Formats: sequence, C-alpha cells, structure tokens
Amino acid sequence: MRNRPDIPRYTCNDYREEMILLGLQKRLSDPGLPESERDRVRAEIRRIEKQMGME
Repeated sequence: MRNRPDIPRYTCNDYREEMILLGLQKRLSDPGLPESERDRVRAEIRRIEKQMGME
C-alpha cells in the first residue's frame, strides 16, 4: 500500500491517547470517586482532548 498524503495516518500514539481518554472517562463515571480526584480527572481529559484537537 502506498502512502497517500491526502489520508491522515492513524498511529499507535493516536490509539494510545484514545485508550487513555476512554479510561479516564470511565473512571469519571465511578460514583465513588472523590470530588478532588474527579477534578483532576476532568483536567486530564481536557488536556488530552486539546492535545488531540478535540476541543
């Protein structure tokens, strides 16, 4: 398969970031998560989304 410049590449790092994001979102849905940890998880989700261009 040839590299096509018109098709963005999906890399291992892209996949890794998506999996981290999914894990954080799942953690955020835990009803027993303390509010201080919830704030930290939300901040990390925002950081990753910004890095991925999802803001």
